[in-house]
Amino acid sequence: MNSTKIAVVDIETTGNSYKRGDRIIQIAVVLIEGKRIKKTYSSFVNPMQPIPPFITELTKITEQDLDGAPVFSDIAPDISEMLKGAVFVAHNIQFDLPFLNGELTNAGYREFSGAAWDTVELSRALMPEAASFKLGDLTEDLSLDHDRPHQADSDAEATAELLMRLHKKVMDLPLLTVEQLYEQAKYLKSDLELFFAECMNEKKNNLSDLKQDLEVFRGIALKKKKPIDSKTYPEFNIEIESFIQQLVPGYQKRDAQLEMVDDILNAFNNKQHAIIEAGTGVGKTLGLLIPAVLKVSEGKKVLISTQTLQQQEQLLVNAEKINALLDDAILTTVLKGRSNYIHMLKFEQSLKDADRQYDTVLAKMQLLTWLTETETGDIDELNLSGGSLLYWNRIRHSGWYLEKNQDPWAERDFYSQSLLKAEYSDIVITNHAMLAADKTKEKQSFPAYDYLLLDEAHHLEETCRKQWGVRVDYMKVKFAINRLAGSNEDGLAEKLEMILRKYSIDAQLLNPDNWERLHQESDSSFYQLGHYFKNNVKRQKGIQKHSLLLNDVDQGGWQHVKYSFERLLAELKACLKIISNQLEQLGKKKNKLTVQEKAVIEDAGSLCMEWERIIEMIRMLFIRKHEQHVKWIEGDLRSVPGSLIIVANEMDISNKIQQSFFSNQFPSAAVSATLAVNGSFRHFIEAAGLRESALIVKQYESPFDYKKNVRLMVPNDLPDIKSVTAEEYVEWITGHLAVIAEATSGRMLVLFTSHEMLRNTYELIKESQQMEDFVLIAQGISAGSRTKLSKNFRKFDKAVLFGTSSFWEGLDIPGEDLSCLVMVRLPFSPPDEPLIKAQWEKARSENRNPFQEVSLPKAVLRFRQGFGRLIRHENDRGIFMVFDRRLISTYYGKAFTESIPKLRVEEKNLDECIFDIEEWL
Repeated sequence: MNSTKIAVVDIETTGNSYKRGDRIIQIAVVLIEGKRIKKTYSSFVNPMQPIPPFITELTKITEQDLDGAPVFSDIAPDISEMLKGAVFVAHNIQFDLPFLNGELTNAGYREFSGAAWDTVELSRALMPEAASFKLGDLTEDLSLDHDRPHQADSDAEATAELLMRLHKKVMDLPLLTVEQLYEQAKYLKSDLELFFAECMNEKKNNLSDLKQDLEVFRGIALKKKKPIDSKTYPEFNIEIESFIQQLVPGYQKRDAQLEMVDDILNAFNNKQHAIIEAGTGVGKTLGLLIPAVLKVSEGKKVLISTQTLQQQEQLLVNAEKINALLDDAILTTVLKGRSNYIHMLKFEQSLKDADRQYDTVLAKMQLLTWLTETETGDIDELNLSGGSLLYWNRIRHSGWYLEKNQDPWAERDFYSQSLLKAEYSDIVITNHAMLAADKTKEKQSFPAYDYLLLDEAHHLEETCRKQWGVRVDYMKVKFAINRLAGSNEDGLAEKLEMILRKYSIDAQLLNPDNWERLHQESDSSFYQLGHYFKNNVKRQKGIQKHSLLLNDVDQGGWQHVKYSFERLLAELKACLKIISNQLEQLGKKKNKLTVQEKAVIEDAGSLCMEWERIIEMIRMLFIRKHEQHVKWIEGDLRSVPGSLIIVANEMDISNKIQQSFFSNQFPSAAVSATLAVNGSFRHFIEAAGLRESALIVKQYESPFDYKKNVRLMVPNDLPDIKSVTAEEYVEWITGHLAVIAEATSGRMLVLFTSHEMLRNTYELIKESQQMEDFVLIAQGISAGSRTKLSKNFRKFDKAVLFGTSSFWEGLDIPGEDLSCLVMVRLPFSPPDEPLIKAQWEKARSENRNPFQEVSLPKAVLRFRQGFGRLIRHENDRGIFMVFDRRLISTYYGKAFTESIPKLRVEEKNLDECIFDIEEWL
């Protein structure tokens, strides 16, 4: 970069497409030479058309700002001159460069055709752990000045600073890594191989020693592993309240939190199990961790399990704060499943594959950078694209087919390191999915523990059911077959054949007939399944994703499906037998094999294990009889058979849950903010196979003043949801949402129970332009994860967030960023959902009320979780608006209102609601 002229460009426009008539409203150019900013240029541009309200909301650029601004043709000579002989740099080249070229051509100037560097691509390669690659998020992560995001001059300067910071990062990497990044960069979309070539030459002219914390092994630079020492930790005594006071800034005493700690300790000391509900604001995280720490002081080991990876990290961060106060007296680690970790031998081999697929190339670059930084080798540290995850599936850890000592990377293996660290740790943090999956294995991964703490325990039954169930997915079956069959150079069968020939091993080979039969039977079986699904599913208007319960449908038609899968099973077994025999023969030559050949065998071995799982699941679904299982098909009618999944879950898993999590081997405490239905824990206790008389059961209400800080309103001018069509209901709620959004100035979360209704509402609002002054962010429509969408929501003054499924819980938007929560419907699961339907039938057969026993408790708990999004801190205030009049018109409505803090239900028309909202907020 020393001698290169660089032009960093950013533009703001009236929309996304120059071809559709959108135009530039602001442009900025920052010229860099010799790694220094030499010149900055910025100008508003008259687009000769109005600025859409959304653009003004995003950029804060108004019509008044453009008064007297030049048209683009007036400034085109200056822009063209600055770009002459330069490398064009932008944060998302695919947008800025075509747009600018359109304007230049229109003004009678030549398009820019020189080298171009995209700082989005560069950031992905060099900052693989960044949560987001948006410019504003990157500058925040790097503490760069960026005071006016979405204005061209501020964005261009921030992009220039970002480029120079990324250049510095490359210069800090080992030369070997930079050379490898250069080789991969040849296949990126922008011309970043030139960037890496310049960095490479610069490094060669200023060679330096490898950093002390890095090493090079087998041609890959990575961070050295820290030794894990087994040591005896000193005992320590803490006074609980003063200890919490040191941990929490601005601490205010919470009696419930201190009682929760006592309850868990009493349960553990008396070898009992505890079931505890701790409302929002009780301080559940420390309420869990303090008892764990006190048990560690007695020389005991504690396992904590929670639901999400984000919650695992939150527990770990708080555990590390505690440890800092105890002078590093305890060792805490997070333990995840094997497939979360990179298999270094497979990765090494993959670097030699000439795979030019874009997502794979970018993933390799991210991994090369990341290996110089990571101490864990855990994929959750990375921000990989969806396409890159297919590549990760090839190089993730799946155990060893050959003995571990045959892997030259064994001593540096990340997964083995995580198990060793867990063995020596006092507190191990994991998630319910991994813990439940581990309970089914003959040899369990978790080290022995004395106490078990189950956080977010309301998820336990559902997670166990998924982990212990059976699932055959069309896409996964086809992917597994194609990886072996390999019509491309990745085909493992072909690679194995080459190794067999090299060592003159006489083993049966897969031939074209094997492949043809296998592909034919896999296509035929899922075609039959799709045909059966379409013929038997009860179609619902406007809904594409359907499910079909198999326990009570046409058995005659099912026989054709069954026979098809039996034929597929026979072909899979025949091919697997041939490959397994080849691997067995090659295993006898293990001492002669090259490392590259061992990597191929490991890859094929892990694929064989995947095939074995698929074979076992097909057996379970189509051959064996399981009276206690519920079977169903899921699929999208627009893409059959591609979307098909067939599932079997056990109906009653209460005994298994009890044996796995609440046995007599160790005391357990199950904790959540939502376990009780109308003050009763019966629903959870029965699902866990427990008896209340043998438990410590406690409920701690939130300390927040909900009566003072929350208004609960139900508009009485909305129709009953069952009295109108889905389309009419969407029209009604759209009008209501637009008016409420005006009254609350956005800052509104709208919770739906179905994605179809969410999408239809979002599209009608967009089409009608009723909320054109607001930024609308919708789950499943707007790009990004839940965390990313909620972060974007907080950025804008006037924003509305539409959510379903996962947005009903775990979303934390404190303060004035969220002032209004709208619940469109009471969250009952659809009665035709397979598991619910089967549970209803079982309840009826046992003369129990299925609505009261199955549907209502689940809906009430979901309702409580949704309500919990509104008030996150004690000073938060907000409106809770429920559009579903069943809350006040039905006998069971009280089950919902009595499950949340006591609030007066205000039933009034929309105008009255709006008047009250404006007055109150």
